[in-house]
Amino acid sequence: NAFGFIQIALLLSSTTIISSLQCNHLPLQRRKVIENSLRLLDKMGKKFPQQCLREKMPFRFPTQVLQPRQKEAVGVAIEEIFQHIFYIFSKNLTLAAWDGTALDQFQNGLYLQIEQLEACVIKKHTQHHWSKEVSRLKLKKYFQKIDCFLKDKQHDLCSWEISRAEMRRCLQLIDKMTRKL
Repeated sequence: NAFGFIQIALLLSSTTIISSLQCNHLPLQRRKVIENSLRLLDKMGKKFPQQCLREKMPFRFPTQVLQPRQKEAVGVAIEEIFQHIFYIFSKNLTLAAWDGTALDQFQNGLYLQIEQLEACVIKKHTQHHWSKEVSRLKLKKYFQKIDCFLKDKQHDLCSWEISRAEMRRCLQLIDKMTRKL
């Protein structure tokens, strides 16, 4: 029995060490994922269509959600942003006319990053509760504006191109913040 307990204890401690190492390397991984996501966003579609310029919307990303004092809160905010982006890019994309392979790779990269962030955030979330529920609500409101814009425009080509440009801006803001951390 004692030998079994020692094996279990070793397994649990090695799992904790491995997962904490993954969490410690997450900012570097996140930057690579963001760079890749930006590249894939560009690859998905062509240049921004001129006819869509007059339809641009001022969505106003709530930049303050990426400026809290605790790194853990930034991680939670980024996870939330990735989830919203994944949700938006998992919808009615038939009129987007984008490169399907690049879109799939973009979605898969976001999904994997969400999975990694969730694992790290859940551990740290028990220690540091993301007390800024206001930030979470601001993000939700921001992404709801984009979602409503897509629905109002019946997911047409211009609405998708405008949304793609906005997601590019979002990812650039995250990249800028993670480089500061």
